[in-house]
Order: sequence, then C-alpha cells, then structure tokens
Amino acid sequence: MSAFTLAASAEMLYLDLPFTERVRRIADHGFQVEIWDWSTKDIDALAATGATFSSMTGYLTGDLTDPDGIDALLASARRSLAVAERLDCPRLNLHGTGLDPHGLPVRPVHRTTPAMWLTAADTLRRVAGLGAAAGRVFTLENLNLAVDHPGTPFARAADTLALVRAVDSPFLRLNLDLYHAQIGEGNLIELCREALPHVGEIQVADVPGRCEPGTGEIHYPAIAAALHDLGYTGVVALEAWARHDPDDALTAFRTAFATDRPEGVGS
Repeated sequence: MSAFTLAASAEMLYLDLPFTERVRRIADHGFQVEIWDWSTKDIDALAATGATFSSMTGYLTGDLTDPDGIDALLASARRSLAVAERLDCPRLNLHGTGLDPHGLPVRPVHRTTPAMWLTAADTLRRVAGLGAAAGRVFTLENLNLAVDHPGTPFARAADTLALVRAVDSPFLRLNLDLYHAQIGEGNLIELCREALPHVGEIQVADVPGRCEPGTGEIHYPAIAAALHDLGYTGVVALEAWARHDPDDALTAFRTAFATDRPEGVGS
C-alpha cells in the first residue's frame, strides 16, 4: 500500500497504443492519469474512459514576462480550465515559458532580470486568480537546463519555489519534478523538506534516462520514506519512459513508493 495518490503520464507509456487506450491501461492498473497538450486529444473520448485525471497542461502558448506572451498564456489558461472542468481534472501545469514539441523554449532566455522576476510573479498572481474563480489549482513545474530544456527561464526548483512563495496562493502550487531537480540541483530529500508546504504534486523519473525508479541513480524508496515521515499524502506521478515493458515500469513505480515496507527499509 502507499500513503500517496499515484498517477502516471499517458504521454510516456504504452506508446504503441492509441492515446485513449493508454489512458484506459493506466487506469486499469489503479493509477490516476496525467496528460500534456489537451488540444491534440479527443476530450469526450478521454472523459468516457472513466479514468481519474490528476493533471493536464494549463496553457498552450505564451510566457510569464512578455506582454503579448502574457496575454496568450492567460487566454489559453482560460481555455484549459474549461477542458479541466470536462475532465474533472484538479491541477493544470505551467512552465516558465512555452515549450516546443522537443521541450525547448519557444523564446529562450539565458538571463532573467529583476524586472522579469517581478513581471512573472504578477502574471502568476493573475493565473492563480483564474484558478480561484474556477476552483482548480495551477502548478508551476521546475525543469532542468542541462539535458532537456536549455534556455528556459525560471526553470530550477529554487526558481519555481521562489515564485510560488511570492504569489502565496492556494491556487498556485509547485509541481516538484525530482527527475529535473536531480539533474539541476540534487539534494532531493532536503529539497522536498523545504518545498513541501508549497507542493501541489511531485513527479518522478530516474536519472539518467528518464525511466522508471530503479533504472538509475536516485534511490526512490528513501525519498518515499522521507515524504511519508514529512506527512505528505498527495500525488506522486510517474512522468517517465518505460525502460522495457510499461507494465513492469508501473510495478517498479508502485513498489518504490509503497510505504508499508518493514521499518528501516528505504530510510
């Protein structure tokens, strides 16, 4: 058994299946489901699967600092909220800027100025206001710059945490991605301890390779034990490729985040 609510990304598992069937397969294994760009999906078909959706992309275009980008982000956030209502999805995910299909920033930024920080915080306050009106939570995800997302502003966990703290709203939380944090910052258990009051969900994959727990250097049972000791009972989501078989990947994920292991194991 797990003290956490476990979810998995349908974007990264069962890639040989149609998307709706991926969602069904994950749900049949007892996990909640996460999706990315909803605009490419048949929303009615997804709703008909009966799956519980944990998180989805909360914007399609735009960024946090450019005037035109802010308008685009807010407009697509409103559209995303309408889709979230259809799927009864409680969390909508954001990044520091729009990303292209390869995960690269549409408008790369290699130095964030003080003015950009202030503008980003103001934009996120407006986003949180949209979430409050709809009764749904936006999450700001940390990314890594070294491997997957070079040139993304406000990418590190320290950056996203600072912005979420500055906004100080229950409708803007941190999507703490431990795969990205391991590449960019490390010290994951201490990061969890510091960030936990502001966390909306936690995402995981191993390093290197971005596959399921047990395929790399992160000892996820120890992180699970620390989160349990810290009193976290929220969502932990597998946002990872399957090293070989998706069923095995989901089993490895569930095992890593089981909290009924004998005392001392994973600590």
